[in-house]
Amino acid sequence: MIEQFFVQNSGIILRLVIAVVLGMFIGAERLLVHKEAGMKTHALVSMGAALFIIISEYLAIRYSSSGNFNPTMMAGNIIVGIGFLGAGSIILQGNRLMGLTTASGLWVTAGIGMATGFGLFSLAIISTVLILIVFSTMNFIEKPIRKISDTIDKIETN
Repeated sequence: MIEQFFVQNSGIILRLVIAVVLGMFIGAERLLVHKEAGMKTHALVSMGAALFIIISEYLAIRYSSSGNFNPTMMAGNIIVGIGFLGAGSIILQGNRLMGLTTASGLWVTAGIGMATGFGLFSLAIISTVLILIVFSTMNFIEKPIRKISDTIDKIETN
């Protein structure tokens, strides 16, 4: 009985597991650099997006004869919902805006989850690799630029 469950739902399980794993990879990088949203948050955002896409696919099949149902609305609303989540992670601290990278990382992670939900595994994996490259290499590139900027700010205030 349990084996039959896994066989019947193997496609769904695969999509959700891949979404969770890819989200965890992104979250692990964020955790390593001590950012607010870590492995759990990114894994949940990715899996949640995949889940809603899978639901929209099943609803599209179930209500295909209904002229009033548009399954793409669910995908569009994922983007809006993640926008609210991201907006909550952005704060103004003094004269610095904090959390923009966290918000954009969550937004892209939702896109990866959506791709996984649609079964576009190559797109999801390539996107995950690219976001990890951006997150890891930009830290090295931005550090010297920030030092120069801080030096200029100190000179201008004196």
